[in-house]
Amino acid sequence: MNAAKILLMILVAMFAGLVVVGCSVKRGHDKAVRLDEAVKSAWAQVENKLQRRFDLIPNLVETVKGVAAQEKDVFLGIAKARESYFQAKSTGQKAKAAGVFESALSRLLVLRETYPQLRSNESFMKLQDSIEGSENRLSVERGRYNEAVRTVNTFSRTFFGRFYASIAGVEQAEYFEVAEEAKAAPKVDFTGETKGG
Repeated sequence: MNAAKILLMILVAMFAGLVVVGCSVKRGHDKAVRLDEAVKSAWAQVENKLQRRFDLIPNLVETVKGVAAQEKDVFLGIAKARESYFQAKSTGQKAKAAGVFESALSRLLVLRETYPQLRSNESFMKLQDSIEGSENRLSVERGRYNEAVRTVNTFSRTFFGRFYASIAGVEQAEYFEVAEEAKAAPKVDFTGETKGG
């Protein structure tokens, strides 16, 4: 074999190696992008369900206000939690605000135990059913979002995945975790207050 043929074979082998490496990098980059988009899509569905919840709550609050006008702390807590969600900038901030809102919502729903006439109010019952359905759908979407987060975070922590994620500009995502205050059972105590004036 002459030197020209050996040089040509070396160049062909190097070119083939570069093609293989290039294809591998492209596949890894594209996977990182797909996983990142899956997280964004899942979060969009969570936000969709949160928006539905936030649209329903003012109706429930107005229904409850007519029966339990003196429970202003509960209503103010819901209003502040709702406002903080819409002012949040990042996914993590929105998830935390949604958790605080869940806690406030739990306290509102406990009012129905305190006011028997509220339990029998048809519009309250319809709204409560709508909210429970909304909460169930939100729970499903939150689970899907967290699964997408787990997938992208796992990929970006692997040896090659870290490299692919960095060249694609994909960062680790935040889980949608339940806020600490929402984990505790809501306690509403009206023993120190007089009802009806």
